[in-house]
Amino acid sequence: MKGMVFTSFLEMVETKFSLKLVDEIIESADLQSGGSYTTVGTYDHHEMIKLVVQLNEKTGIPVADLVRTFGEYLFVQLLTMHPDFAVENSTVFEFLQKVDSYIHVEVRKLYPGAELPTFQYDTSISGMLIMTYSSSRPFADLAEGLINGCIAHYGESIEMKRINLIDGTSARFELTKVEA
Repeated sequence: MKGMVFTSFLEMVETKFSLKLVDEIIESADLQSGGSYTTVGTYDHHEMIKLVVQLNEKTGIPVADLVRTFGEYLFVQLLTMHPDFAVENSTVFEFLQKVDSYIHVEVRKLYPGAELPTFQYDTSISGMLIMTYSSSRPFADLAEGLINGCIAHYGESIEMKRINLIDGTSARFELTKVEA
């Protein structure tokens, strides 16, 4: 997992909680890296799981809620770092359908060797986008948070239904436009 994900997570913890809590979760997580991350480095995704579990133990907030909240935070961070990803006049559906064909292509240019999830898209029903997320890692909650972040960014009225397929490594997201 790329270091920028770790550094963004720790920034979120500092922003929403405190620097002291960042130090506490790093200290108690027993991390192979020692909790020292660079944005361009690559680290074992199990370290992220350990950090989130420690944050859960310190705050009492469910792990899934923490990971979804981080996904929302990460979406904003990614747009700040790569504003070209958000095409002007784009919609949630247009943006999300570019994740594999454009965004992940660009991510691989910036971070060669990045192991990214894949998405399959179904737009056969008018006003609906069905995205199937697949990954070797159990981060469907993170994907849900990123999608929520995208919806918030564009300010559209969209309902999302999530169907878990395999142990958090695969999920289907059914997004439906809500007419005002």
